[in-house]
Order: sequence, then C-alpha cells, then structure tokens
Amino acid sequence: MDERFVLIGARTPVPPPLPAPKWYDGKPVCSMAVLAFIMLGCLCCEVFLPKDPAYMDLLHAAVPPGSEFWFGSDTMGRDIFSMIWYGGRASLLIGFLSAAISAVLAVLFGAVSGLAPKWLDGLVMRLTEIFLSIPSLLLIVFLQAILGRASVWSLSLVIGITGWTAIAKVVRSEVRQLRNSEYVLASRCMGGGFFHILRKHLAPNFFSSIMFMVVMNVRSAIAAESTLSFMGIGLPLEVISWGGMLSLSEKALLSGAWWIILIPGVFLVVTLLCVTNIGSWLRGEGEQRGNNL
Repeated sequence: MDERFVLIGARTPVPPPLPAPKWYDGKPVCSMAVLAFIMLGCLCCEVFLPKDPAYMDLLHAAVPPGSEFWFGSDTMGRDIFSMIWYGGRASLLIGFLSAAISAVLAVLFGAVSGLAPKWLDGLVMRLTEIFLSIPSLLLIVFLQAILGRASVWSLSLVIGITGWTAIAKVVRSEVRQLRNSEYVLASRCMGGGFFHILRKHLAPNFFSSIMFMVVMNVRSAIAAESTLSFMGIGLPLEVISWGGMLSLSEKALLSGAWWIILIPGVFLVVTLLCVTNIGSWLRGEGEQRGNNL
C-alpha cells in the first residue's frame, strides 16, 4: 500500500449551503404594492381624471358603468371614477394625519407617565383609563359637535386625540423598563432633558413595539371617517371622500344603482385589508425582534 495515502475513515458529506432568503420572503408584498398603487393614484389623480369629480350632471344621474362613465355616476350625476381617486385623498389624509396625532400624544403621555414619580404616573394612567372607558365613536361625535362644521382637519384632530390611549400604555410599559438603564441614567447625570432622552435613548427602543399600533390607527381612522359620513355627521357633501360617497347608499338602494355602493366600498375594504395585513406583519416583526433580544 502506498504510504502517501492513509485511510482514516469515511468522509462526512458537507451539506450544501442554504439559499439566502429573498428580500420579499415573509413580507406582505402584495398588500404593500396595492396600497402604494392606491396612494399614488390618489396623489396624482389630476393626470388621468376623465371628468371633474365635483361636476353635477343631472342629465346623467345614476348612469351604470359604461364607456362614458367607467364606474358609473351617482345620484347627482358625478363621475364615480373621478370621485374615487379624488376622494381617496381626503380619506387617506384623515387616516395618516390622525394616526400621527395619536402617535405624538401617546409617546408624550406614555413617556411622561413612565418617567414620572408614582403619584403623577397614577394620575396619567387614570386619565388614560377614563378615555378608554368612553366609546371612541361617541367621543368623536361629542368633540366634533363642539368644534362645529366638520372638515378634513377637524376630523383628523378629533379622531387623533381619541385614539392615543392604547399606544400610551405600551409606551409607558417600555419606558418603565428602560428608565433605569445605564445610558439613560448617564444622560440624566450629564444634564440631558426630557425630550433629549426621549429622542435619543427611549424612542429608538420602543418604536418597533408601537409601529404596528400606529399603522392600525390609520385603518381605524379611515373607518371612523367612513362611519361618520355614512351616519350623515361627517364631511359636508361638497367635500368628496370615500365615506361621503357611501353616505348616498340609501338613495342608491332605492334606485337600484348598486355601483354607487359597491365600487367605493370595494376600494375602502381593499385599503383597510392592506393596512391590516401590513400592521399584522409589523407586529410579527416586533415580536420576533423581541424574542431575539
């Protein structure tokens, strides 16, 4: 036997390397794409709108979908295709603006409660529980009645200041766990103020925990605007929105014009489903990140 070769045993087969995960694995790509398409269409709708969405052509009222009116017309002769894209601006603006207001209020109240002494923490939490005990829709109607005539800005404000409580409780819990960390104590000793500590040390740690709740608030705000308009206490008739289009459902049902309800309803439901799917994915990402830590 050749001494240059030594038989020492069977070689263990090396498993092939696992394929690298794709960038889209586990992500709601379809929901992101559909939501981005709807938002882009609403933002750039002037480029392709065939008709003025506010023009009332009473001679063509309740016309079914066809070559002239792609999605049909409503009971006042307005083109539903144009109204869908133009009215989506108001609904989406209310959703995102009210969610931003809720997030700011929740972060401020939650951080103050988490860093405050015990008596102030209890006071803020009692205030939060009072807000939680009142039905949100009833509170929105009450506050909007105080402000008077509804508008996109007033509805965004009212919905925003009634949707911060659940996020604030999560922020408080996260801040109470972080407030005795070494970097937070060091920042306090070096003279760091409340907003400096919140921006530099606290917010980056709890942002992922509340991100999915902020996204879900967008969904809740759009649904609240649609509900108020359906009840007749939302945006005025001259302000086009998805909820305002659905407020004509009674006349549409009496006249048999199904497209007046179905088409805006489909756009609204698809948008809410996309936002819900993205929010669920963000929640799973946050839980996975927490388990890894």
